[in-house]
Amino acid sequence: MRVLVTGAAGYIGYAVGRRLVAAGHEVDGLVRRATGVPDGVRPVHGDLLAPDGLPRGPYDGVCHLAALTRVRESFDAPLRYFTANVQGTVNLLEAVDADRVVLGSTAAVYGTPERQPIPESEPAAPTSPYGASKLAAEQAVRFHARTGAIGAVVLRTFNVAGSVDGRVDPDETRLIPKALAVAAGRAPHLELNGDGLAVREYLHVDDLAAAYVRAVEAVRPGEDRVYNVGSGAGAAVREVVAAVEEVTGRPVPVRRRPARPEAPVPLCDATAIRAGLGWRPDRSALPEIIAGAWNALVRAGG
Repeated sequence: MRVLVTGAAGYIGYAVGRRLVAAGHEVDGLVRRATGVPDGVRPVHGDLLAPDGLPRGPYDGVCHLAALTRVRESFDAPLRYFTANVQGTVNLLEAVDADRVVLGSTAAVYGTPERQPIPESEPAAPTSPYGASKLAAEQAVRFHARTGAIGAVVLRTFNVAGSVDGRVDPDETRLIPKALAVAAGRAPHLELNGDGLAVREYLHVDDLAAAYVRAVEAVRPGEDRVYNVGSGAGAAVREVVAAVEEVTGRPVPVRRRPARPEAPVPLCDATAIRAGLGWRPDRSALPEIIAGAWNALVRAGG
């Protein structure tokens, strides 16, 4: 297949492009700069907000990863998030000739449901501009698919971590990169709210990339599928800190702050993607995730 990956130089887009090449596909990577794509991916310059310059194809499939993704930042710049995530997706659908689209979405579309783990049948109720913008992008892709123009798969991702090819997760607002920065001496301590018993789950970025390959290979024109993608295995914050200390052999000093009300961290029910695509995570055990991320940080000079 000939596949276009948007955001191919990003943390997840790089992993997806790498997996597609390994599976034997011809891959173009939509980027703003020609650096940072995996070996075997042909960089194509373009901007989703300047559709006249986008590649036209034809493509057998598109994996759409280019997006703004920070929840807290989205409250300060909601219009920027809607422009990038919704208008950028519409521009892609209008400009690029493709038979199928796999859209990278997020568990943030669910908001803060009481039901855990979360199945795809849980009503979407986003509580942030980021989550709302991704839900709108989903709807654009899914309604377009229902016209028969494309086949569509939406992959709602939970927490992603780990490393491929020595690439570091650039977002140090996330727990594992923050804890590793402390272990590396780049920060004096890790700040935790409360007792550290809040549970999070983690999925290796390479396992997520494998889900994209299965999705783009499986979907057919006119189909409209939505899958959660997560490990389903939770770990308390203090378990993550202990695992970072064990893997790195270095202390992670913790500064505790008073507990404060926090939205529950969503846990993934991945039953549907296991049944529909035969996908299962192979690399998402917490020690492997942390070891890969730590080695990447060390190689990067951290």
